[in-house]
Amino acid sequence: MSSTEESRRRARLRRDSQQWAFDRLVNETGRVFHWQQKGRGRLPEGVKMHAMISKHVGRAAQRLEQLAKAEAAAGHDLTALEFYFDAAFAFANAQHTVFALDDEKKYLHGSVLRCYDEVRRLASYTIEKVDIPWEGTTVSGYLHLADVAGPAPLIFFIPGCDMTKEMVPHPLYNFATQRGMHLFVFDGPGQGESNMRGIKLTVDNYERAASAALTHLLERPDVDADRIGMYSLSFGSYWGVRFAATDDRIAAAAIIWASICDKYYLFEEESPRYKQLFAFLTQAASEAELDEFVAGMSVEDFMARIGCPTLVTIGQYDPRSPVDEVYDMFDLLQAPAELWVFEDQHHNTNLKASFATQWLGDHHSMTMDWLGDRLAGKPIVSPGETKWLAANGVSPNDSRVPRQRSWFDA
Repeated sequence: MSSTEESRRRARLRRDSQQWAFDRLVNETGRVFHWQQKGRGRLPEGVKMHAMISKHVGRAAQRLEQLAKAEAAAGHDLTALEFYFDAAFAFANAQHTVFALDDEKKYLHGSVLRCYDEVRRLASYTIEKVDIPWEGTTVSGYLHLADVAGPAPLIFFIPGCDMTKEMVPHPLYNFATQRGMHLFVFDGPGQGESNMRGIKLTVDNYERAASAALTHLLERPDVDADRIGMYSLSFGSYWGVRFAATDDRIAAAAIIWASICDKYYLFEEESPRYKQLFAFLTQAASEAELDEFVAGMSVEDFMARIGCPTLVTIGQYDPRSPVDEVYDMFDLLQAPAELWVFEDQHHNTNLKASFATQWLGDHHSMTMDWLGDRLAGKPIVSPGETKWLAANGVSPNDSRVPRQRSWFDA
């Protein structure tokens, strides 16, 4: 078998037999997951099946990059910054659908890095590329530096399994630096540059890599070692639980869109995309090997080990995280914690609901406020409570917010 053929090989899965139905949904909805949301997703109309995504989204990204170059040449730096970020975001989405380290994947991911270098050059604040030696290889992230005097709090952001460090935050709306906190966005095992380096995702190597990155960051004089917050989003919340439970340097943790339940729901009931993706990330030779990996992904034993104040959020009908199971997991926490349940919402929760845009979603801003309060020493007012965030209801910070766990509670 040639090296090219080897790079394209992925274990065949039972869920691959559903590809015809998956492709039909991609064609009809413009989405590869999160089908509960209103309207068509961001995939171009020309995409009729999953295999077409990388090409058509990649072409859209190429156009955005050309627009950015033209605006930069005209001296319109802010407009160029927006287009370069949009291009990096689009290239990142395009490369994510290629489950092999082949020439297409390398071209698309290289384009992500090229466009994001321009974002860093044009941004109004400093974004440092940070490479950390780790276990014979390298893991990377971007450090977004707040313009403040003296050591500042640091938020360690763990993105989801379908994200890269270039996708968050929007450089014109940095939800951490605008609050006087540095933000580190990580490409751990299973994400971005780690994938391109051939780092195999294992059950426990994400938290080891994250701790190595944190050690590196704490050597900096501009980071306040006593005020480290962790913001973990979507599937990143699974890695976040393990990180917070095994590293006591974290002073406050946010587990947003909590993907902390039995992974059966994600890999067997949700979109086929996830199991296909993890076959690539784990480099599993067979489905049996992948199933063994999935069986070891419980975080029940880790919840009680978290020692810092913790925020957990979930949509009432998140298909990967049944709310009753989330309640059971939340109740395992021994640290001061609160749970926000977004009534009638699914995985991507927002108080603004359908009015929220991708990067102005209130889950970013409200999570940063919550972490900022904890890092400033403000205690959780009523630890252990579940706040029920009803549709068209009040803020979790409003004294009138209901404390309940079901729609029929008084």
